Amino acid sequence: MNACCNKQVLVQELGTIDYRAAWDYQEQLFAEIVAKKLSNRGVPDDQQQPTPNYLLFCEHPHVYTLGKSGKESHLLANNDFLRTIGATYYKINRGGDITYHGPGQLVGYPILDLDNFFTDIHRYMRLLEETIIRTLAEYGLDAGRIPGLTGVWLDYQQQQQNPRKICAMGVKASRWVTMHGFALNVNTDLSYFGHIVPCGISDKAVTSLAQETGREIALPEVAGRIRRHMADLFGMSLPAFGNVGAV
Repeated sequence: MNACCNKQVLVQELGTIDYRAAWDYQEQLFAEIVAKKLSNRGVPDDQQQPTPNYLLFCEHPHVYTLGKSGKESHLLANNDFLRTIGATYYKINRGGDITYHGPGQLVGYPILDLDNFFTDIHRYMRLLEETIIRTLAEYGLDAGRIPGLTGVWLDYQQQQQNPRKICAMGVKASRWVTMHGFALNVNTDLSYFGHIVPCGISDKAVTSLAQETGREIALPEVAGRIRRHMADLFGMSLPAFGNVGAV
């Protein structure tokens, strides 16, 4: 079997999981995929082992994460204050600036070997955005992109006056293997964004699916719609959800 033909993606539901534990699990899957790619070098195509792909869904307890290109000054609270609000803080190895994760937010981590799909990071990011845009359209929301800014926005067109970010994105890729991903505000407590400059952008607001629709929405429902659109856009084969215990 040629190593560059595995379009199957194993979907895993991690539930509510500490950020560090989820990060370590991503690193484990990432390293396994890279190791398999390296072991395939110099092996005839018909003897290569296919590399696996994963899509992880989870929620995190309150946490702020700062990407490699971010500024620490965009965290507006000190460690003592973070403890009072039950939040932790990590500097991490994805791109982008600072963001917040917490209960009611649906986080997706695609751990993909892009050699199985296409080797183009720009296209990868745009398709992640398009996945969220199509998902939000099912809830009656017109979402889109703002030139020069990663992620998914409402009131995104130039003539609109109140742009609001509803989904943040930040990824790492090495040897065409991806990790980290997207964070969609579904039923998120948006007050936690008040302690940072979200994604380093000070002149635009954040919002959530619940705030825009006026009702709370179950995260598994949203995850199911994301799965469907992602499978369509990437040409993936997605088996049924798999629940994962402690990782």
